[in-house]
Amino acid sequence: MNKKLHEKARCAIYPRTKDIKRFVVPDSKVSWTVPFPEYKPVDFTSEGVKAGPVWADKDIREPNAPVIKFNCIDGVINRTSFTGKYEIVNKCPRNPEGRTGLCGRGSLGRWGPNHAADPIVTRWKNSEKKILQFVAVQRKDNGEWAIPGGMVDAGEVVSVTLRREFGEEALNTFEAPPEEKVHIEKSLDKLFHSGTEVYKGYVDDPRNTDNAWMETVAMNFHDENGDSVGLFKLNAGDDAMGVQWMDITRQTKLYASHEDFIKTVAQRHKATW
Repeated sequence: MNKKLHEKARCAIYPRTKDIKRFVVPDSKVSWTVPFPEYKPVDFTSEGVKAGPVWADKDIREPNAPVIKFNCIDGVINRTSFTGKYEIVNKCPRNPEGRTGLCGRGSLGRWGPNHAADPIVTRWKNSEKKILQFVAVQRKDNGEWAIPGGMVDAGEVVSVTLRREFGEEALNTFEAPPEEKVHIEKSLDKLFHSGTEVYKGYVDDPRNTDNAWMETVAMNFHDENGDSVGLFKLNAGDDAMGVQWMDITRQTKLYASHEDFIKTVAQRHKATW
């Protein structure tokens, strides 16, 4: 995918808030290498993150805060970045893609990179194999359609995250009857046996801040003959308002960088775009 300035990471109002406004950062001042002496980002970390859930770090700016080992594997937490080594300024990691107009962690749990995994499950719409469809979920937080991905748990292998998140968000494996769950698991085993990496790196996500940002591994799992997951009735999990097979077209509008991901998938399968 072509390199471009992050835009959604500079959205005017921070997600899930009504009054947290980012400091305006013009395109010409996004890069940290460009002087911007008047830059005064809003400092915001959600109450949910401050409460200290297991998936969140402590505030490293507080006195006697625990030491975090950035740019490496810190215990079971992966604090490396796909972009390379990131800077630490005043104890805080600095977003490698530039200014966002907001510092702190916003609603993200980790300082620095927050790792996710996005499974792009596709099938052909019909026997002509020209139009590609993918499983899309509608997010509860903003109503936007997206790939059914999620955060990589501490110490978890990405391949496990991909399979788990798809099952939970698109098939609602939590609530499936035992006999159906067995059938679903076998089909998922078949589909997720092998996949193709679509993207690995920084995500232009509206939750990003100067000190915390999203990174992902997006993998395509294609049901070529429509005889595995392509046969299942989709069922939205707790994190989604809805789920459906969606045609991949130029008009498809999705959350964060997901539009770029599905465009790459369509081109790789030589589908209509």
